[in-house]
Parts: sequence; structure tokens; C-alpha cells
Amino acid sequence: MTLTALSLSELPAIASQILTHAGNEKIFLFHGDMGAGKTTLIKSLCEVLGVTGSVTSPTFAIVNEYAGDSKIYHFDFYRLKNQTEALDMGAEEYFYSGNYCFLEWPEKIPDMLPHHYISISIAVLNDNKRKISIEKI
Repeated sequence: MTLTALSLSELPAIASQILTHAGNEKIFLFHGDMGAGKTTLIKSLCEVLGVTGSVTSPTFAIVNEYAGDSKIYHFDFYRLKNQTEALDMGAEEYFYSGNYCFLEWPEKIPDMLPHHYISISIAVLNDNKRKISIEKI
């Protein structure tokens, strides 16, 4: 499935479509260049999932936990030097917890990824326009 976002105001509707397409899958991998809008889309997904608090990038914390209709874990693996750091923090336990897990920069932990997930790629088309490709793996 491919969607195009022409403005930020469209993200809640796109987030709803993504969650509907995902069905029972709760692991989401986000791909895209720095500044493509991964965290911004995750904020919209969290809002649709009932999060009322602040959703921020866990660049330095590596994982943020949000409370919505269920627990949501938001990872940013950009700063990891190797997969061992993710293993040491218990990332796999989060992935198999049955809760939503949103992973930014999953290419940093290729051997740790679950076998089933939703892959979301965001491509910048211009300042406001994004192409969002969603695939069930």
C-alpha cells in the first residue's frame, strides 16, 4: 500500500489507514532519511492509539514508553554502535511483549528483527509532500 501525505493535517487519517492495514501486527519498522518524518508519523500513530501525553524522539534514551489504549514502545536505534547494545538493553523482550513497538533506524539491528512486522518507508517528495509505502512482512 502506498499513500501520499500532502500536509501534516492528513497524518491522523493516514495513521488510521496504516493501523487498519496492519490488523493484529504490532511491530512497525520505519525507514527514511533523517528528517523524512518518521517521528512525526509515529506521533500521529500514537494519537490514534490514544496517547495523550508528549511523543518525542528517543534519540538519546533509545526507547520511550507511552500509555495509550495499550503500552507503546518507541525506539530510535540511530546512535547504536552495534546490535549488542540493543541486546543488552533487552530490546527483544519489548518486541515480543505483545505491545506496539515503533522502531526507527531498524537497519542498525538486522539480526534482531522479528519475523513478522509492518515496514514503513517514507520518501520526501518536497517540503510538505511525503510518499509513505507500507508493506506487511
